[in-house]
Amino acid sequence: MDTKLKSSRRLATILTIAVLLICSLGMVLAYPVFSREMQSRLDGNTASADEIMRISEGLIEGNYILYNEVYEETDRAYVLQQYGGDRFDLLRKYMDYEVFDWDGNALLESNSKTVLENLAKKEDTDYAFRAAFTFQEDGEMSDIQVNGSMLNERTEYEIEQYLLEQQVINNEWRGISDPSEVQIVYGVAEENLNSYIESNDMNIDSSVAELMSNAMFGGFIMLFAAVLAVTAIVLSVKKSFEYGRQKVFSVPFEAVLIVLGVLVSAAYYPAKMVWITIDGGIVEYLTGVNGQINSVLSFVINVAMWLLIFGIAFWGFVCLSAMFTMKKEYWTQRTLCARFLRWMKQGGDEYGEKVKKGAGGIWSRIKQFLKKQYDMLMHLDFQDKTNRTIFKIIAINFVVLLVVCSLWFYGIAALFVYSVVLFIFLKKYSNDIQRKYRLLLSATNQLAEGDLDTPIEGDMGIFNPIEEELKKIQNGFKKAVEEEVKSERMKTELITNVSHDLKTPLTAIITYTDLVKNETDVDKRKEYIQVLERKSLRLKVLIEDLFEISKATSKNITMNFMRVDIVDLLKQVGLEYDNKIKETNLDFRWNLPEHKIVLWLDSQKTYRIFENLIVNITKYAMPHTRVYVEMRELENQVYISMKNISATELSFNTEEITDRFVRGDASRNTEGSGLGLAIAKTFTELQHGNLKISTDADLYKAEIIFPKRLEAEAHNGESEQNKTVQDGNEERK
Repeated sequence: MDTKLKSSRRLATILTIAVLLICSLGMVLAYPVFSREMQSRLDGNTASADEIMRISEGLIEGNYILYNEVYEETDRAYVLQQYGGDRFDLLRKYMDYEVFDWDGNALLESNSKTVLENLAKKEDTDYAFRAAFTFQEDGEMSDIQVNGSMLNERTEYEIEQYLLEQQVINNEWRGISDPSEVQIVYGVAEENLNSYIESNDMNIDSSVAELMSNAMFGGFIMLFAAVLAVTAIVLSVKKSFEYGRQKVFSVPFEAVLIVLGVLVSAAYYPAKMVWITIDGGIVEYLTGVNGQINSVLSFVINVAMWLLIFGIAFWGFVCLSAMFTMKKEYWTQRTLCARFLRWMKQGGDEYGEKVKKGAGGIWSRIKQFLKKQYDMLMHLDFQDKTNRTIFKIIAINFVVLLVVCSLWFYGIAALFVYSVVLFIFLKKYSNDIQRKYRLLLSATNQLAEGDLDTPIEGDMGIFNPIEEELKKIQNGFKKAVEEEVKSERMKTELITNVSHDLKTPLTAIITYTDLVKNETDVDKRKEYIQVLERKSLRLKVLIEDLFEISKATSKNITMNFMRVDIVDLLKQVGLEYDNKIKETNLDFRWNLPEHKIVLWLDSQKTYRIFENLIVNITKYAMPHTRVYVEMRELENQVYISMKNISATELSFNTEEITDRFVRGDASRNTEGSGLGLAIAKTFTELQHGNLKISTDADLYKAEIIFPKRLEAEAHNGESEQNKTVQDGNEERK
């Protein structure tokens, strides 16, 4: 049995070495493929936009150095100290350059006529790369023009924008005088451009970057990585091999991820080794000598390099393959997080207790913050501006995604975890909204079934504004029902009161009519006839008032608006009833403005309002008391009040006293229709005013407010009212 187990382990080891060698040799044997993909680079006939852009950085400094070489505005020693030996000193050896004034004259006086002509060419230049900088009088650069035979329009535009950005950045630390009223032009031939790039090893970095982005290079690496992963899983899962149980493969999950992450992040160096190899070989790169030893040594070094890389990758895959065999135990035994949590749970030492307490406090604050944000989401008010809340949500999501992106290779795993957490959160959020929506439906069903007394309760989250509106609807329905009940009660009382008030004079008329028929005494007949006349007039007043209030409440009345002096109108009513006022022994105190107050009113209806109120006072005021009538002109309205002391106790409802057939004297001992205040209130409202009755013990107070309306506004209102009357008449027809 032991011999068989050893044989299986030996076979697994041989398979591992064989697979690693095959993958490493396969990668090295694929170099000719990479060489064909990078042929233009290997020929040295092209320069990338990045390389040219890096070269052009030195031209920004060159502008100031060349300008000061011409005008010497800054001390030459200072210029040499700051910029001597800088990249422009090397770059200028590979290029033509000149400083032109605005008249096109060359100021350096060191170039031939041919060079100057080539530099001055703005189109169809012979240079592979040409750049022209134009400076204004104030030293500001007004124009950058980049062109060349090796550049396309897109690259030219990108380099121009890059140079403009560098000009702005360098302006902050530049210490020499600014060029002004000049144009500085640079030109680099293709041969010189390639020579400069090779002399500075700039092409290596660019070539390596291009190789790393090449699909064939990445494809071979992914292919061999997949082979290694499958091999690692097969060897680990198959129990007969007993593979992956060695201590070297028992590294925690987090450490494996870190190692693999470092391996991936260091991909530049293997790619550089590949480029050096296909570009000539390692020995030639290091010593400049080429030969058979170069090829052999490059082959061995590259195979060894890929053996190391693939070996580390294979080790990581074997470590991770344990999750297929250990399953749940892998996450509890092979992760540092699980070990740390177990250590925290067990208590640890004193330091562990402090850490545990601190971590618990932090976690508690985080939970509190998350709970607060969730509660905020659940109670969004869509009737209000929610920009701040939406911004918070976006900001939090941005921070999370920023952290995920910063993890680079680990960002994929972090993104997966974040997606799971987001799904759980949205699921919970959706369930809560559905639950609150069911509460909302229950409340609406409650209203639909006519249940107006059961209060609408419960936290409806984002539906709270709708809950408030439902409560308003419930209260509105209750109010409407109460008004309807009140209206029905008033109709019943109306029938009763009308019957009583019409029956009383009608009965008297019938009785006295019979008496007149049988009475022979002339004096008594005259007395009976007087009673009949009085009762007939009483009946006429009742019918007229009833007819008038009926028309007013049904809006079937025509208003004749005109300019009315309301002060003079009130005085007329007072003079008309002066005798009746004196009979009641009331002392009227008039506090009216001395000047006219002209309002747009119906004079007849307004007269009737004042008449009814004053007549009401003469009926019910206590004799030998004072009555106060006051009128005040306010900014946008006119205020009128009438106050008196009641002869009887005021026990009526002030909100119902202006309703039809409601009296202050419940015993109905006084003559009247019970419609006086109702008519006054209706006529006031038809003229856009307001009548309010209030009491305080035995003090009775009537207040009228008429708005100051413009004539045009009053005309529009009159037209609308007349139209309403006409519509009502047509409906009745």
